[in-house]
Amino acid sequence: MVNPPTIKDVAKAAGVSVATVSRVLHNLAGYSDKTKQKVLAAVEELGYQPNAIARGLVNKRTQTIGVLFPDVSSGFSSDLLRGIEDVANDKGFSVIVCNTAEDGKRTMKYLQVLREKQVDGIVFTSEFLKEEYYEAIKAMGVPVVLVSTQSQKHVIPFVKVDDRQAAYQATDYLIQKGHRQIAMIGGTKTDKIAGIPRLEGYRQALEDNGIGFAESRVAYGDFALDSGRRAMEELLAVAPPFTAVFAASDEMAIGAMGLALERGIRVPEDISVIGYDDLSIARMIFPPLTTIHQPLTEMGRLASDMLISLIEGTGQVSSRIVSHRLVERQTVRNWP
Repeated sequence: MVNPPTIKDVAKAAGVSVATVSRVLHNLAGYSDKTKQKVLAAVEELGYQPNAIARGLVNKRTQTIGVLFPDVSSGFSSDLLRGIEDVANDKGFSVIVCNTAEDGKRTMKYLQVLREKQVDGIVFTSEFLKEEYYEAIKAMGVPVVLVSTQSQKHVIPFVKVDDRQAAYQATDYLIQKGHRQIAMIGGTKTDKIAGIPRLEGYRQALEDNGIGFAESRVAYGDFALDSGRRAMEELLAVAPPFTAVFAASDEMAIGAMGLALERGIRVPEDISVIGYDDLSIARMIFPPLTTIHQPLTEMGRLASDMLISLIEGTGQVSSRIVSHRLVERQTVRNWP
C-alpha cells in the first residue's frame, strides 16, 4: 500500500520549504505568485490532502462546526443549512449536521457527540435553549450562535426575525383585504420562540382593528405539513365560520390547503390562506402561496459568519433582528 503524500513531499516537488507550503495552503503572506503556483501545481500533481488532525495540533482547532436542527428534512432547515454551509465552506470549515428530533429528544445526545468530535463552535436553531443545553455547551468551551431562537436568560448572539411583528403584518394584511373572520393555525402551543409570539401578533392585529379574538378559531400544529391538515380539519369541524386562515408556517399552510381541496373548498375563492417562511415549495404549489418571507439562507450565512468570527476572534459579534416582508401570490383575495 502506497502512503499518501505528505507536506514534505509537496515541498520537495515544489522546491520550497515546508513552511512556505503551509503558508500557501493557509493563504498567509510571504511568498511570490510564482511560488504559489509551483506549490499548488505540486499539490495537484501529488494529490496531496491537508490533514485536518495535523492542522488541529497546530491551531488547536478541527475546522468543524456543529449545527443542530429539530427536523433536518424540513424546507426550513435546508434553506438555513444552505447559508450556513456556503460561508463555512468559503472559510475552510466543515459542517456536522445533527437532527435533534421533535421536543429535543436527541439534543443532549448530539451535544455529547459534538463534544467528542471537538467541534470549534455550534449553530443552534429553532429550539428553545434549555438550561441543560446551555450548561453542556458551556462545558465544551466553544462559542454558540442561535438562529430563529434566542435566550432570555443568557447573553448569546442570535439571528432571527421579529416573529410577533411578522404575524401581526400577516393578519393585518388579511384584514385590509376585507376579512374579519380570520382563523389561525398556530405552532406548538408551548413554544416560546415562534409559537407564542406568532399567536400574540395575530391576536394583537385583530384587537387593533376592533375584531374580537376567539380561542375557538385557533388550532395548533407543530409547524409540519401533516399537522396543518389536522388543524384545518379541526377548524372546519368546530370553529365558527371563517373566510381566511393565517398559518404559522408554510408547511402547515400547504397542509391546510390540501385538506380544504379534498373537502371541495377552493383557495382563495372560498377561503384565503397566508403562510409564514417563504420556503421554495410556496412558489411551486398551486395556487402559489402568499406568505411572510424569512430570509432563511441569509440568516444561515449571518449565523455561520458570526460563529466563525467568534471562533477565530476576528471581531465583535452582535445579535441581528433581520427584516421580514410579505410576499403576495395567489392564495388571498379581497372579501367579500
